[in-house]
Amino acid sequence: MRVNATGRVLHDPKGGSFRFDAGAVCLDFAYTGGEGQYAIFESLHEPADLAEWLAQPPLAAVMTAIVTARELTAAKALRQAIWDAAHARAAGRPLPARAVATINRAATVAPLIPELAADGTTAGWASPVRATQALSTLAREMIELLSGPLAERIRECASDNCPLVFVDTSRPGARRWCAMERCGNRHKLRALRARQAMDP
Repeated sequence: MRVNATGRVLHDPKGGSFRFDAGAVCLDFAYTGGEGQYAIFESLHEPADLAEWLAQPPLAAVMTAIVTARELTAAKALRQAIWDAAHARAAGRPLPARAVATINRAATVAPLIPELAADGTTAGWASPVRATQALSTLAREMIELLSGPLAERIRECASDNCPLVFVDTSRPGARRWCAMERCGNRHKLRALRARQAMDP
């Protein structure tokens, strides 16, 4: 996978936004919405929404075939499987069998095929570019992540009420927060207030 940079701007339905870098495109994909309490964050309402997300960097997979409702359903199932597997790994729990099966099933489809441009200096994806190929590419990245050297670097934000999971790619492996501008700063502010309250 051609990944130069990961991360997306996440929007809170109550207002506000922040940049969150999950450290892997497959994890970025996990934050496009969800089930239950996370349904308010849903951004993939129509097949066209999925096509638009896949076309954005770093994946930059511009569909040459119309995304179908069935592919959207498969995308949401894969998204949930990635979410469940990442949270299980971050918590040191066994991966849910259903999540593993869903990720493996998505990965059986042929992935996106990289193609060098005629000028030899840029690359894209060989046509046809279908949603199922992009989903396979994301599933394969998740498999590599869960089975590779960064598996132990999958972490949940240290905030008590933040469920965001990320790959800690920092050299010292000391990342604690989803984003310093969000949970990191909130923690610093709470700590400062606590110290001030203790001062005579």
